Amino acid sequence: MSALWSAEARFRRWRDIELVALEGMVEAGLAPAEALAVCRAKAGDFSAEDVARIDEIERTTKHDVIAFLTFLEQRIGPSARWLHLGMTSSDVLDTALAMTLRDAADLILEGIQKAMTAVKTRAFEHKTTVMIGRSHGIHAEPITFGLKLAIWFDELRRAKERMARAREAIAVGKLSGAVGTFAHLPPQVEAHVCRRLGLKPAPVSSQIIPRDRHAEYFAAIAVLGASIEQFAVEIRHLQRTEVREAEEPFTAGQKGSSAMPHKRNPILSENLSGLARLLRGYAVSALENVALWHERDISHSSVERVIGPDATIACDFMLHRFAHLVQNLRVYPDRMRANLDLLGGMVNSQRLLLELARRGMDRQAAYAIVQRNAMRVYDEGIDFKSALLTDPELRKQMSPEEIAACFSLDYHLRHVDEIFERVFGPEN
Repeated sequence: MSALWSAEARFRRWRDIELVALEGMVEAGLAPAEALAVCRAKAGDFSAEDVARIDEIERTTKHDVIAFLTFLEQRIGPSARWLHLGMTSSDVLDTALAMTLRDAADLILEGIQKAMTAVKTRAFEHKTTVMIGRSHGIHAEPITFGLKLAIWFDELRRAKERMARAREAIAVGKLSGAVGTFAHLPPQVEAHVCRRLGLKPAPVSSQIIPRDRHAEYFAAIAVLGASIEQFAVEIRHLQRTEVREAEEPFTAGQKGSSAMPHKRNPILSENLSGLARLLRGYAVSALENVALWHERDISHSSVERVIGPDATIACDFMLHRFAHLVQNLRVYPDRMRANLDLLGGMVNSQRLLLELARRGMDRQAAYAIVQRNAMRVYDEGIDFKSALLTDPELRKQMSPEEIAACFSLDYHLRHVDEIFERVFGPEN
C-alpha cells in the first residue's frame, strides 16, 4: 500500500497518462506518430535521483506538474512539446489520483477478504461455544461465541460491498481541460485514456472531478474502520480481568507494563480503536473538500495529499492487524460458561415470562412474578430456580418440572444452525 503512494509511483502514473493521451491525440490526428515514438522511447522510469531532480525544479516553478513536464522535456527533447497538449494539470492529477485510489481499494478489498476468512474460521470453531449475551453490559440471554463472530462476518461483507461501490465511484478519469469544456482536446482522447488505464470517463467535470466521489470513498473507509473498532472494543471488554472470556495473543518475551510484570493488556485492539478515530477524521476532511469555488480552487489538494496515503495505509494496516488478532485470539469456553452461570439461571427470565403468558396470565402480572424472584437473586444471593420454586403464586401456574424445563440452554440455541446458514450459505 505504501508503494502506491511513493513519488516514483506517482511520476510513473503521470508519465503513463501523458503518453496514453498523446497516443489518443495521434489516433485523432492531432499529433504526429513520430513524436509519440520518441516520447515512449525516452520517457523512461523514475529513480530516486529523478525524483530529487524534479523536486529541485519544483523549488523554482512552485508547480509540481510543470516541474514534471520540464524534467520530461529535458530527458526527451523537442518531441516532448506534444505532451500535455490541450491538457490542464488536473487532467493529470485527478486521473492519477483515481488510479491510485482504485488500486488502493483493491488492496483494501483483499484485506477485508482476509479478515472475513479469519472470522469465518473462528466462527465455525466456536459455533456451539456457549456464552452469555449482554445488553447495556449486563447479562441478557445465552448466545454462542460463534454467533458473535457471524455478526462480524456479515458486517465485514457489507463493508466489502460498500468498498466495491466506492471503488467504482472513484475509478473515473478526466481530460476535459481547464474548465471541463474539451475546448482543446475532443472527448475521444479522454475516452481513449480512460479505456487504456482501466478507468471510466467522468460524464461531466469542471477543471476537476467533483469531490463527492472522493468523499464517498473516504466515508467507506471510515465506516470500515468503525466496524473494526466495534470488533476491537468487544475484544477489549471480553479481555477485562473480571470477564476474561477471550484474550489477545501474548507472545514469548512480550511485556505488558514497565511497572507491573503481571499485565497482559489488549494493546492490539486499543491500537485499532485509535486508528479508527483517524479514519473518521479523514472522512470529515474529504467531506469538507466537496465544496470548492466555481470550477475549482486548490484548497482540496493539500488535504488529499495527506488523507490519501494516510487513510489507505492506516486502513490496510488495520485489516491485517485485525485478521492476525482474530486468527490468534485466545478463547476460554470454561470461563464463558462460568460467567453464564453467575446469576444462577436468571438469564431464563424471559422464557418463564412467556410461558406464563401462554398459560393465560396477564403479561404484567407474569412480569411481576418473575421480576420479584430475580430481584431476590440480586438482593439475597439465592439461586433463581430455588426462588421460583418457593413462590406460591408461580407454583399455582407451573409444576417444579415445568419450571425446571425453562432452564434449558438448547431452547436458546436451537436456531444457531439456521442463522449460520443464512450468514454463510447452505454449503458451509
